[in-house]
Amino acid sequence: MIFTAENILLIGSILLFVSIIVGKTGYRFGVPALLLFLVVGMLFGSDGLGLQFHNAKEAQFIGMVALSVILFSGGMDTKFTEIKPILTPGIVLSTVGVLLTAIFTGLFIWWLSGMSWTNIHLPLITSLLLASTMSSTDSASVFAILRSQKMNLKHNLRPMLELESGSNDPMAYMLTIVLIQFIQSSGMGVPHILGSFVVQFIVGAAAGYLLGKLAILMLNRINIDNQALYPILLLSFVFFTFSITDLMKGNGYLAVYIAGMIVGNNKITYRKDIYTFMDGLSWLFQIIMFLCLGLLVNPHEMLEVTVVALLIGVFMIVVGRPLSVFLCLLPFGKKITFKSRLFVSWVGLRGAVPIIFATYPVVAQVPGAHVIFNIVFFITIVSLIVQGTTVSWVARLLGLSMPMAKTGNEFGVELPEEIDSDLRDMTVTKEILESGNTLKDMNLPKGTLVMIVKRGDEYLIPNGTLKLHEGDKLLLISEKNKE
Repeated sequence: MIFTAENILLIGSILLFVSIIVGKTGYRFGVPALLLFLVVGMLFGSDGLGLQFHNAKEAQFIGMVALSVILFSGGMDTKFTEIKPILTPGIVLSTVGVLLTAIFTGLFIWWLSGMSWTNIHLPLITSLLLASTMSSTDSASVFAILRSQKMNLKHNLRPMLELESGSNDPMAYMLTIVLIQFIQSSGMGVPHILGSFVVQFIVGAAAGYLLGKLAILMLNRINIDNQALYPILLLSFVFFTFSITDLMKGNGYLAVYIAGMIVGNNKITYRKDIYTFMDGLSWLFQIIMFLCLGLLVNPHEMLEVTVVALLIGVFMIVVGRPLSVFLCLLPFGKKITFKSRLFVSWVGLRGAVPIIFATYPVVAQVPGAHVIFNIVFFITIVSLIVQGTTVSWVARLLGLSMPMAKTGNEFGVELPEEIDSDLRDMTVTKEILESGNTLKDMNLPKGTLVMIVKRGDEYLIPNGTLKLHEGDKLLLISEKNKE
């Protein structure tokens, strides 16, 4: 079946529904949602139920739009206070780490290509291109697993991995684009390559910072009667940031990530509505992107590169990623423990981004591009199965896991940022009732009030004479601590 204007909504709705149901089931068992979305796409694709989708350029465009939203949303969730202690190692991993992973893996692929028994024969630059497309990591699915099992990580590992995963895609993208240009132009000078990297980084970072500040200004200054339009206004800034940065020869992915960080760490109007909108949109684009990539691949073609791809995947997991991580973190001495370095090495998860980057050689018609795409897709599946399903187990094995800190309250109530108060909940215990069973008998701190009482499924408006029962939940409001 081919996608047409008449059936695309029907097919699309079925694919989304199946993906969400399958993703929910896998979430409980610690299986990365990304893997399941890819599998759904493959099951519905040309080798499965027969949906025909073979346009790499369209998949690349969908990936570009999706990554813009996903990276911006990830930037909004990255807090300066959390990443400040690990800023330097995180940046080193997302730049030098990606470069080293690409070099080590590329050299291994080149060596493997020279073997008489292999069925791939790639020159050195093409081998480096293949390695570059999959040199960035995808930690989004890792933290989905950790959250589903109520796990957190010690030693600031979680913000370090979030920073790396959010900021290492631009480096892999630049390596991929530069190597494609190198192949097509029959060689580029070192100054030209270095100049391209510098321009992309500087323009991307500057554009992200300035346009992020402009987005904050517009959100807070423009008075729109319909508050539902504020998230849409921000979405227009996301796409504008990526596009204008790309036109200026900067790195659009870096720009949207930095812009997201700027917006997320400043006061903006209707923050809750905007966060809810961006989070939902991010999930929608992730599902669409993974489904498209699953539909794009022909599983029977991957069988031809199974042995070689498996060897490359094992090398990346066991040698390439760990070697680059240990070399990058060497200057930080005892600040980062040996177990922490082992865990960071294990979380070199391949995801949708490498597959998206693998479409660039296909669109550019680089010799051997289809082999590159099939190998990257196979390695992504191997990585998700081997690493993605064992992340929480490895964290416990290394003694790095701890319970998730409680956030929010059980009443689901949030206050606007402008209100300088804190909300929290507490449960009435037998010990509390010993001093009295009414609110006026409770020794609450000065400036703290009870807003509402929840008793089972019933909500009660509090007053001084309300009789409290054991197990009642109280929603408290108090002034923020000011130091």
